[in-house]
Amino acid sequence: MRWIRASTYLRDLTHDGLGELAARAGLAGAQVHAVGLDPGAPRWVADDGRWRYPASMIKVPLAVAATAAIAAGGLAWDTTVAIDRANVTPNDAPSPFEPGYVASVDELVTFMLQRSDNVATNQLYDVLGRAHATATVNALGYPETAFRRKLSGADPLIDDPHATGRNSFPAREAAALFAAIATDAVPGAERLRAILATSWWDVKLSRGLAPGDAFAHKTGDTSAVSHDGGILTLADGSRWIVVVYTELPSNEENDERFGAFMRALRPFLKTGATSRAWSTG
Repeated sequence: MRWIRASTYLRDLTHDGLGELAARAGLAGAQVHAVGLDPGAPRWVADDGRWRYPASMIKVPLAVAATAAIAAGGLAWDTTVAIDRANVTPNDAPSPFEPGYVASVDELVTFMLQRSDNVATNQLYDVLGRAHATATVNALGYPETAFRRKLSGADPLIDDPHATGRNSFPAREAAALFAAIATDAVPGAERLRAILATSWWDVKLSRGLAPGDAFAHKTGDTSAVSHDGGILTLADGSRWIVVVYTELPSNEENDERFGAFMRALRPFLKTGATSRAWSTG
């Protein structure tokens, strides 16, 4: 059974449901979380709970694992590491991370979140240790998140002899982690918000924002999935978490569907609404 949080104040969204709103935008079957962070704001969820490959969304909890290591004193923003040739894979944006390039942890985290750099991600796997990074985010309250395989920017997949399966970062944990970053509930949250706010890839939900909105977010894309999620701050100062995971290929047509969904959702994002839970299946 899937549950949707719906507002008694927002009549149309109560009637249609969040999943229906997504379906009307062309995102049928999407896992969607729209969560108000201010007192009295509603929480709407349409999520069937099935595992979906997180793609580059996995870079958000990896960044949190890095900031947690920094807070614990085992790592510093200015710690440097030489890029290992084994971690090199294609990127969609220009990258300085060639074999032998000496990068700081600051650079790795920034490029990983801002440009979705795969080489930076793979190098951070080595810096943090995938088992240790997984244990760190699990201990922070995200038990289904796991770093199991390095990322590949194209076929053939990167050679990763230490892979233990596919990465995991469910939409529900993405929504919870973005909320934790928004409310300073994880180490380094302010720094992470600042980096997420500079995303190069404002091509999905960002298309549907209104003037004055700010979206600190991360996208995730492959030929089989397309995701977006982050912290939305409206012109009135209210804050929301919006996360959308789909099993649609990443392309221009589907990016526009994300924008259409945000344009449809955006009028409902108002303060002062109350919420209730109701079932859709």
